Amino acid sequence: MSIAALIDHTLLAPDATAQHIRTLCREAVDHGFATVCVSPTRVRLAADELAGHAPRVCSVIGFPSGAHLSEIKAAETKAAVNDGADEIDMVINVGAVKDDDWGTVESDISAVVDAAGMAIVKVILEVSELTDEEITRACQAAERCGADFVKTSTGFSRHGATAEAVSLMRRTVGDRLGVASGGIRTPNDVATMLRAGATRIGASAGVALLVDEEAL
Repeated sequence: MSIAALIDHTLLAPDATAQHIRTLCREAVDHGFATVCVSPTRVRLAADELAGHAPRVCSVIGFPSGAHLSEIKAAETKAAVNDGADEIDMVINVGAVKDDDWGTVESDISAVVDAAGMAIVKVILEVSELTDEEITRACQAAERCGADFVKTSTGFSRHGATAEAVSLMRRTVGDRLGVASGGIRTPNDVATMLRAGATRIGASAGVALLVDEEAL
């Protein structure tokens, strides 16, 4: 499979314009990326631009802190799906994880999974903030709640993915869930994360990552 088919071509900058989103979508079509990942207010534009083309539309929920009420995350998810989102990347309630409040963590994930309907749900763990035990338990919670993927990070925290975190996530979910690695910036990062067990790559530099694809 082409590396491009594993990439979520991402633009979440707050100053992204409509023209930036149109360019993102055109690049996704030209290169065969899996999705474009955009902010909720840009979902409808992206869906219109990609109508009739293979790349899907992904949007972020509770982004980037995850510290939103579950009701808001669910409403945001429903709005994104109604606007044309095929995939949902939700940020876990990191504070509840640190509180060891797994009931809240799971009800939060479940609210989004239920609101997403048939859309794919990725649960962003923000691994830079978690211990290995917390990463493991968060993966287990995501699986119990019916998520489709666990994802490493938003790219807006202290640091993004590590191969060790991806490997731990893969060992925890086996082949039952996908593992997405966010914040990837170089072809070497792609190769490292794929070897560690990632099956989807989130990147704002998707086009640049293809330059050395033959060497990966």
